[in-house]
Amino acid sequence: MKHKPRHPGQVLLEDFLNHRNISQTDLADHLGWTYARLNEIINGRRGLTADSALALSEAFETEVEFWMDHKRDWELWVAKQEHIKIKPFRKKKPNKVIK
Repeated sequence: MKHKPRHPGQVLLEDFLNHRNISQTDLADHLGWTYARLNEIINGRRGLTADSALALSEAFETEVEFWMDHKRDWELWVAKQEHIKIKPFRKKKPNKVIK
C-alpha cells in the first residue's frame, strides 16, 4: 500500500452523503449519533469503531467489511508513516564453553 488511502470518514462523505445529497445532520439523527460524533469521523478526527461500522453498514446496506477494510487500510498506512523498522529476529547460538 504505497498510496495514501482515504479515511473511512472521507469515503462516507464523498461516496455516500454527497453522492446521495444527505446532510450530516440527517444521517446523525438517523443513526442516533450526535452531530459532533459523525462530523469528527468525517473529518478524520475520530476513528471508526466496529460498532459504528455496523451502524453504517445497516444504514447504507453495505457489508460491514467494506467499512472495516477502509478502517484497516487507513490505520495501517498511518502506522507505517511513523513505524521504525525492526530487523529480523535471529536466535543467537549459545556460546561454546572451552575447557
